[in-house]
Amino acid sequence: MELNNDEIRRYSRHLILPEVGLAGQKKIKATKVLCIGAGGLGSPIAMYLAAAGIGKIGIVDFDTVDFSNLQRQIIHGTEDVGRPKAESAKETIASINPNVEVVIHNTRISAENAFDLIAPYDIVVDGTDNFPTRYLTNDACVLLKKPNVYGSIFRFEGQASVFAPHLGGPCYRCLYPEPPPPGMVPSCAEGGVLGVLPGIIGCIQTNEILKLALGKGTSLVGRLLLFNALDMKFRELKLRRDPSCPLCGDKPSITALIDYDQFCGIMPEPANPGQNPDEVTVQDMKKALDDPKLGIKVVDVREPDEYQIAKVAGVPLLPLSQLPQRFTELDPNVQYYLHCKGGVRSMKALKFLREQGFKYVKSVKGGIGAWSDEIDHGVAKY
Repeated sequence: MELNNDEIRRYSRHLILPEVGLAGQKKIKATKVLCIGAGGLGSPIAMYLAAAGIGKIGIVDFDTVDFSNLQRQIIHGTEDVGRPKAESAKETIASINPNVEVVIHNTRISAENAFDLIAPYDIVVDGTDNFPTRYLTNDACVLLKKPNVYGSIFRFEGQASVFAPHLGGPCYRCLYPEPPPPGMVPSCAEGGVLGVLPGIIGCIQTNEILKLALGKGTSLVGRLLLFNALDMKFRELKLRRDPSCPLCGDKPSITALIDYDQFCGIMPEPANPGQNPDEVTVQDMKKALDDPKLGIKVVDVREPDEYQIAKVAGVPLLPLSQLPQRFTELDPNVQYYLHCKGGVRSMKALKFLREQGFKYVKSVKGGIGAWSDEIDHGVAKY
């Protein structure tokens, strides 16, 4: 894997590092990395891998660029809104380093295609944001003996590690044997994320990839690095392989990929999602607000900061986080329509109130986002 004169100039600051040199840069060029996700973590990972001269980068992402992505997903620009993320990422990588081969996989990684996607690559980097895909990526990497460079972010905190039982360390299941109950951990869309945080964690992941490619330094195998951006503090936890791990333990019971949605307790979407008896539409919500005689009250269960960004006139706020202490403010004999940002937290609020004996509660499908789309465009989307 030789370097041409243009590449020698491009990578000159690598070449004069004794730990890299010409031989090390050739190793970097010979390395093939699969980046699962081209979002917050995937953006800095792919861009810095390209700049460093990784020879082949695979991008797995089935999503399109949304305006709300631009605060942190720096591989995409304003003009890319609406485009497939994989295509946008490929274009940016080409502008950074045309010597890098980019293969885009505009698809969702699944138990059916994971082996085929991962097998051609040397290293896998996890830039995903959901538990089914994390467990799927982990299991496929362990079974194929590929290093899994892991990172995750939420609000102001992030973590990173390298899961590689074939290199003597644990796997993701050793750290998290069971996924949290569905909905227990809010998504970034619900809880928010500091825009620079995925850049910090993503760069740490990229650093680990380059060290693996070079065979230099002390990797994060067997260590979990924790970062708090507000406190500007790093902590480290020692990780060990669990001998009883069902995947990488002494007597593994998982020898093939499984149904990861089912494993994480995520129910399949109903064939006709509009028929959910616990949901009403934003049109139903508008009727309730327009006609008080119906006796239906609408309650916003988002957080106060969100209420300041956008609200529907006449709808009071009762945050989901305060509901266990304040549900007695509601009358169990009244019909309530509960709304949030997109319909997830309102459904959680519905389930909680049902457990307290409230029979007449409904969740507004699509939340205030659907209200902005279908009823009042003047209500801001965020």
